[in-house]
Parts: sequence; structure tokens; C-alpha cells
Amino acid sequence: MNVIDSKRIWLSSPHMGGTEQYFVKEAFETNWVAPLGPNVDGFEKDIETYLNNDIHTAALSSGTASLHLGLKLLGVTTGDEVLCQSMTFAASANPIVYLGATPVFIDSEKETWNICPEQLELAIKDRISKGKKPKAIVAVHLYGMPYNVEAIHAIAAKYRIPVLEDSAEALGSSYHGVKCGTFGDIAILSFNGNKIITTSGGGALISKNAKHKEKAIFLATQARDNAPHYEHSEIGYNYRMSNITAGIGRGQMQVLDNHVAKRRRNFEFYKKHLGDSSEINFLEEPKGFYSNRWLSCIVTSSYELREGLRLSLAEENIESRPLWKPMHQQAVFADCNAYLNGISDDLFDRGLCLPSGSNLEEDDLYRIVSVIKNVLR
Repeated sequence: MNVIDSKRIWLSSPHMGGTEQYFVKEAFETNWVAPLGPNVDGFEKDIETYLNNDIHTAALSSGTASLHLGLKLLGVTTGDEVLCQSMTFAASANPIVYLGATPVFIDSEKETWNICPEQLELAIKDRISKGKKPKAIVAVHLYGMPYNVEAIHAIAAKYRIPVLEDSAEALGSSYHGVKCGTFGDIAILSFNGNKIITTSGGGALISKNAKHKEKAIFLATQARDNAPHYEHSEIGYNYRMSNITAGIGRGQMQVLDNHVAKRRRNFEFYKKHLGDSSEINFLEEPKGFYSNRWLSCIVTSSYELREGLRLSLAEENIESRPLWKPMHQQAVFADCNAYLNGISDDLFDRGLCLPSGSNLEEDDLYRIVSVIKNVLR
């Protein structure tokens, strides 16, 4: 097939449900086009209703902004150390540096690819022995797979270290029937264009503590004090979500469960058609874990095969991508401490993210699988 003539298949493209335009149109008709407004309030309530765990939500401009404010609310400041899952997107770690703190990276476990409990406790003991008790833990539900909530939070409680739950990729996932985004002292969501649902750009900060929401909104709206004039006693940020953007989110929430079902369908399709190969492995759900399968990922038998698949897919106008490059391998974090077991390095070498959008057609999936099978042959 000529790549010029073939339809582009994206890794994870936006997928509108149809009702988004209603909420956006309403915002225009009522002139609520600036930040704040009924869509923002409604979107926050939609999220709270969906997560259904007595939580409070602040809709913000991005998942990164949510992480930044979340860490600030947990008291992270200049000179602190924050433990952070190494295998993740850079936005999990960058806000630590925004606050003048230093990330300490923790490797993955094989079962979930997420933060390893053994390495986490080893790191905590070692940092305490050096007089640097960590201020917080950033744990990520990678590609929608929940981290080992029970083990991680037991360690956090043992050493009295709060957890910031990075649920940017995991809206719609759950752990033993409880929705991801409700486990941490503070949690965050992302609504970036490639996520399970999108507001084009946006995020949310979630907490069971109503004061966290109140403080987050205060900081996100330039920390303006209660006065008739512009009075500021703290440094603030322009991090609030707009009423237009929130309108897209309201429409997207109506199709969230459908999007999760379709992404899980993608994973099952790949597993059915590729699972017999000895050169490909899939990340299975441990008992009690439910992944939204935001991205369907495989681990190949070698780096060479991983690259062969990626390049062959690219030749057919199909986007795929290596798994996240661990933060401890990134040049910008070269001087940071890391507690490693080799798992994330190996996953990066051999892992590949396959197209996973909820708008993929069955013909698209067959086309992707055909390219992969040709390489395997």
C-alpha cells in the first residue's frame, strides 16, 4: 500500500461524542467564554459523580498544573526530596523541580510496570538514613493500569509520607472496584488531546479534603485575596479551566464508559490476533485490577524487533511509539538519585505502544495486526 494513499492511523486521537457542541454553544450564547462559569461547575460535579467516593474536584488548565498545585498543597518546597515513579511521562516529575525540590526516582515492578514497593521502601529507608526524609510520593497508573495501591499506600502510611496519585492516564480504571483518582492524599487527572477523554487541554485536582479544592482554586486564580481591589498575599497561577473547555469535558463525560469499553476491545483484539506469538507479551491485569487500557502495549523479544515493528508500522502510515523512556535515563535528571532493579530499562528497550484510540475501526485493527504479523514472519 502506498503510504501517501493510506489512511493515517494515530496512536490515540481525540474522539468526540456529539454532545460537546451543545455545551460549548450554550457557553457562547450566554457569553460565558471566560474562565469559570456553569460548565466548569458542571464538569467538576460530573467528575465527582463518576468517581463516586466523596471527593472534591478543581478543574484546571492541565494535568501538569494539577500536579504542580498538588505538590504545593502537600507542602513540597525548596530543598525537599520527592519520590517519583521513574517510568512515566516527564510531567510527573517536572513540577517537583518547579517547586525547587529534587526528584528521587523509583523503578518499576513486573506485575504492573508501576512503582515497585520493594524499591520504594528501600529508597525511603536510605533517604531517611541520610537525613532526607522524602516529602511526598508520586505514584502513576501507567497506561491505565493501576499501581499496587494496597502495598504502596501501606508503605506511605508506615513512614507518614503523603501520596500524590498521578491518574492522568487512568480515568475509568479501578482497583478492587474503587475508581482510580480517589486513592491519593491528592490525585490528578489529565484531559489532554490523547487521553481517554479530552477537553483539548485540561486537568483536574482531586482530594477528599474540601480545603484542598478551595486552596487549589485560590492559587489557580492568581491567589487573589478577598478584597474589593486586587490584593495578593501569596504567589498565584493562571491555572483555572475555561468555561468553553469545560463544556467539551461535559460532553466527553457522557461517552467515557463507551470509550473505555472500546479501548479494552482494542487490547483484546491485539491479544487475540498476536497473543500466540512467542516474541510478543502483553501486560495482564492482576486479580482485582481493572485497566481502561488507555494504550495497548506489547513487550517484544528484543530491541531490534521493537524497532522493526515501529518502523514497519510507520512505513504504512501507522503511528506507534516506544514505552516511556524512564526519567532516570533522561539527561535533565542525570544528577538525581534513583533506586533501580532494571525493569523499566528493559521495558523501554523492548516495549511498544500500539494504536489505541476509541475511534479505531475493525479494519484499522486488522491493518495494524497485518503489518505486525508480516514482520514476525
